[in-house]
Amino acid sequence: MQFIKDDININFIGNRKKAYAFSLALIVISILLLIYRGGPNLGVDFTGGILIQVKMAKAHTPAEIKEALKPVNLEDSIIQEFGEKDLFEYLIRVQRPDMESEGLENKVIKLLSDKFGESIEMRSFEMVGPKVGSDLRDKASMAILFSLLLISIYISGRFELKWLKSITMAVVLGFVVLIASKMKISMVWISIIVLIATIILLWVLKLKYAMGAVIALVHDVTITVGVFALTDREISLSIIAALLTIIGYSLNDTIVVFDRIRENIARFKKRELGEVMNSSINQTLSRTILTAATTLVAVIALYVLGGAVIHDFAFAMMVGIVIGTYSSIFVASPIILAWEGKTEKKK
Repeated sequence: MQFIKDDININFIGNRKKAYAFSLALIVISILLLIYRGGPNLGVDFTGGILIQVKMAKAHTPAEIKEALKPVNLEDSIIQEFGEKDLFEYLIRVQRPDMESEGLENKVIKLLSDKFGESIEMRSFEMVGPKVGSDLRDKASMAILFSLLLISIYISGRFELKWLKSITMAVVLGFVVLIASKMKISMVWISIIVLIATIILLWVLKLKYAMGAVIALVHDVTITVGVFALTDREISLSIIAALLTIIGYSLNDTIVVFDRIRENIARFKKRELGEVMNSSINQTLSRTILTAATTLVAVIALYVLGGAVIHDFAFAMMVGIVIGTYSSIFVASPIILAWEGKTEKKK
């Protein structure tokens, strides 16, 4: 199906500087928001603590529920309405990993029943210890990091046939991880260090396609996390799954554009690179928009109809699809053009 004409010629590459400014502004705002909030709002999965879900007979304010839970020292808990409003379900998040959980479930039910004079149904009671939370946080950071590293190796080998350089980069980064881990640095900081080292190595080894893809993916993840900071949503294990899905989706879009660029460079050797790139993006535009639109329809359906459990996951996917589609057009390919422009100036 093709609803965009073949002869369309939108000047994407000509507007790349505006796109750079827009992307840079979004990234700076995301980073400032994360600094202002003291980092991402990590859920119980990563910080450790207790998550209680209760169903009540009537609606109550979080302040009323906190007041009822004072005898068990849960007045500083985070309480939010869960699910549809007429169900009267509430989530009680206890972000204290050292909290004694034995008998707490029955105490919460009794206190709420006595306070409000109604039957209380315990829907779920989960506890995550501080060690487990820390391990999950480290593994989540490494999952995102290694997905980006493997992508850079794959892109370098597929589009530039530089498998030896890719393997060399992988070995060097392995040493960086080993040295950083022996210095007893947290896994989150190790991930940041390795990511910076990856971008430097891609520059030194002149792996331009991988550089464009990795920067576009970092762009997508950073902005998505920034939107979560803006809306004060929690980062949980399901959101890490969403981020990895966004990476895969955005990469797929980028590879389609890169494939067409490579084909057109071979066909039109006398054309300028910027013109070839712009033609390639326009030629794949119909496919890009159709893919984004159909995926968004499914994700919006999940967001509206999927219930509170999957709400944040669907929200992350919606943001990621929009940002990933944008970066495939305005970030990944222009990075290669900027690289080639600097190379030409040096020559």
